[in-house]
Amino acid sequence: MFSTSPRKVLIGLIGAGIQKSLSPALHEEEARHHGMRLHYQLIDLDRSAHSLEQWPEQLHTLLSAARIMGYAGCNVTYPCKQAVIPYLDSLSEEARAMGAVNTVVVQGGQLVGHNTDGSGWAWGFTRALPGADLSRVVLLGAGGAGAAIAHAVLRLGAQHLSIVDAQPERAAQLAADVNALYGPRAEAMEIQSAMANATGLIHATPTGMDKLPGLPLDAALLRPAMWVSEVVYFPLDTALVRAARALGCKVSDGGGMAVGQAVGAFELFTGEAPDAARMDAHFRRLVSAR
Repeated sequence: MFSTSPRKVLIGLIGAGIQKSLSPALHEEEARHHGMRLHYQLIDLDRSAHSLEQWPEQLHTLLSAARIMGYAGCNVTYPCKQAVIPYLDSLSEEARAMGAVNTVVVQGGQLVGHNTDGSGWAWGFTRALPGADLSRVVLLGAGGAGAAIAHAVLRLGAQHLSIVDAQPERAAQLAADVNALYGPRAEAMEIQSAMANATGLIHATPTGMDKLPGLPLDAALLRPAMWVSEVVYFPLDTALVRAARALGCKVSDGGGMAVGQAVGAFELFTGEAPDAARMDAHFRRLVSAR
């Protein structure tokens, strides 16, 4: 007799301060439409690590446990997107080029790192800001998300990319990495000079999250003619989004990237092609209900 039980899938999210994540609801509901029972577990380093120094060691332990317990894989978020790489068996071409991972798939007992952040950001950005002027773009943040977006925005045709980071050496390294692939279009800069003639700003740091509220830069550096792309979606209406809209800037909120990366991750985890429009509509309903 053949079983008629629905396929069961275990996945999770490893990161810090993730208790308000919408990823569980987003993935579990989409799986239901595909006839699957999917459980998405939040694995919060703020709750499991006793100190900031301990979380890299715990990351290794958690990934090993996920493999043993039969997980299909895990998403990883701040602050793990680059730290996770030494603990993986292999990387996709995309993840290797970007030097960051947001999706780990357990494949044949191996931990394989992927990156859906870049494609996810591009999906949300082009939907929200079609025809945006990409002649002089500022990227604020050169960490895991910023690295993925740097590749994505250059692939979309950005002519010049100014990369700004609290660690100037990290910005310089990212600029060198992308220039090696796409030609000399990126440079590390400080924020005032970068913003002086920018056509758009991409914010890719954690500032603005519920646990890290505030503006990531002086609002006086914004101009009405600029567009602003936010990656933070806890809350969706960040201080940066509010300041940009108040000035009259065109804005792409963090929801676009949140949904776009989830669309790619869902297919990697399950092998099923999700309905992106359905996932986006569900995400917006979840946000409005909060």
